[in-house]
Amino acid sequence: MGYVLNEMPAPVARTLLDKLGGCETATIGHRRQLGFVDRRVQAVIAGTRVAGTAVTLALPGQDSTLLHHALGLLRPGDVLVIDRLGDDKYACFGGGTAAAAKAAGVAAAIVDGPCADFSEIRGHGLPVWCRGPAPVTTRGYDIGGAMNVPVCCGGVAVLPGYAVLADEGGVLALPAAEVDAIADWALAKIRGEPESHRRMLEEGLKIGDMSGATAKVLAKPDDAF
Repeated sequence: MGYVLNEMPAPVARTLLDKLGGCETATIGHRRQLGFVDRRVQAVIAGTRVAGTAVTLALPGQDSTLLHHALGLLRPGDVLVIDRLGDDKYACFGGGTAAAAKAAGVAAAIVDGPCADFSEIRGHGLPVWCRGPAPVTTRGYDIGGAMNVPVCCGGVAVLPGYAVLADEGGVLALPAAEVDAIADWALAKIRGEPESHRRMLEEGLKIGDMSGATAKVLAKPDDAF
């Protein structure tokens, strides 16, 4: 098996990434269902939020040869999205690769599998999302792999050049053309939330009345029980 090396994707416009970075994945999750990576892919560094351009890798189980090569090609603001092709044993990402990614200015790494060296990753300050720790690591076995191809990460299709938003709530990947509309909606919701929370806390307003849920429930009485 050899290596598929496609061109680096065009970066998502900085204005779009800045707007997306002002949103929370959990806010967008009120409206959108597509594009959210499996919730078990979680942040190694708590409280971090990043938005960047997806650069994708399909990396076979024991081998990290292509990852080491790819780390020399990454650009500031890129988010490295790694499809581990179903492997859940070998940690492809750890202290050394985190240092290399940090030196390249990478915004984050999203790994659909385990990682090693959590303390070192946190020490380097590189935002990483993964499926937890593992002590057994990959090696340079020269098996093969693919770079900048469509991949599956946490059950979600991610294409090179997608916009990626990752925070403590999870990871979202979406086409750059969809960022503007969803970010505008999310930012408007975020601006309105403090007032709705205040009204519940200070005025005693019920959430069911505010959301319309109470009216819906009372409109459909069911005596079957």
